[in-house]
Amino acid sequence: MEVQPIGKNQNNLDKWTFWLLMIYVSVLVWIILLKFGVQFSYMENRKINLIPFANGYYDKTETIMNVVIFIPLGIYATSLFKRWAFNTQLIFFFLMGLILESLQYLLKIGTFDITDLLTNTTGGIIGYLGFWTIRKLTQDHQKSQKFFNILSSVGTLTILLLLILLKLEMLPIRYR
Repeated sequence: MEVQPIGKNQNNLDKWTFWLLMIYVSVLVWIILLKFGVQFSYMENRKINLIPFANGYYDKTETIMNVVIFIPLGIYATSLFKRWAFNTQLIFFFLMGLILESLQYLLKIGTFDITDLLTNTTGGIIGYLGFWTIRKLTQDHQKSQKFFNILSSVGTLTILLLLILLKLEMLPIRYR
């Protein structure tokens, strides 16, 4: 295993990644727990689904979105927590999904769904693998981190703009 020198450039990259992670977690909480600020009164009858893809019901779009929304977590965690083994990362992705699913249920704002937990964890794994693929191609952790920081900065600004426009109902689609 290669030891990375910690210098000024690495510290700046880590700070940049950390702030991207904080923005990402804030948006994730806003989307998953706060439901874009929508009222939650419709969730009086809370449900728990402990059977993956229960009743043969499979919403392809929801499944894909649950994977995609956790890919950045995999990238950020792999970038920041360099010394964590894959198993530790896997547990972290699983626990993040478990916390969010549990909070949805406890706060009466959604259901606890094992399918979501599995697809969220899968998204974290894909982010992890994506980071390590670029890391292997560049043979340099800092270059990989910088690549993803630039990509994530553009993506974060784009997503924030789209979410704001969606919330202000300035897009041709509506969130209900």
